[in-house]
Amino acid sequence: MLVKWMRCNVVDRREFERGQRKWARLRGEPGFRGQGGGWSRGRPGVAHVFAFWETRAFYDSFMARSHDRLASAQSGTYRNLRAQLFAHRFDVKTGFEPGFTDADVVRVAHCRVHEDRVEHFSLMQSKVWNPAMAGSPGMVRGLFGEAPGNEFLVLSMWQSAAERGKYRVERVERLSLRAQTEADIAALAGDVVQLDPSWTV
Repeated sequence: MLVKWMRCNVVDRREFERGQRKWARLRGEPGFRGQGGGWSRGRPGVAHVFAFWETRAFYDSFMARSHDRLASAQSGTYRNLRAQLFAHRFDVKTGFEPGFTDADVVRVAHCRVHEDRVEHFSLMQSKVWNPAMAGSPGMVRGLFGEAPGNEFLVLSMWQSAAERGKYRVERVERLSLRAQTEADIAALAGDVVQLDPSWTV
């Protein structure tokens, strides 16, 4: 599965949201698995969208045929669009499905990892971080994805910001020490996204 993560600074919220609902036309596109997103809880005006495709070939076909027509509805409503593609490596918890109806917030972590630490970083994700997140009340599901250039995406869906907050306060520092995260990561960026149900496709 291919994951596309997009984020941008919105300058016309009303028109951006109107255009966002038009992405419902993605339904029926060959290889399309789902899309959802919402607003950053910490950065006013920043929108995040996550789209899922079965394969890169299906995604490339959509980009060549239909993307520009759909995207035109949001022209001029945002700036600084950044989009990245990640290949799904493994699930956080089990059986990841790109559905958004049973989650309230998404935590996204974008990691650039030192080249000589990639194997260790991936191992710690599966052996330390995954079991801790999977065992946290309120954590719905998630995935671990990889992009060229030693870049990784950790996406986790939560029933509420409060549940994710409990996990963060109680466990993250201890888990970071155990996983030697500081030695692995060259750069880390992240956000917590309040999902907007009207953006879900």
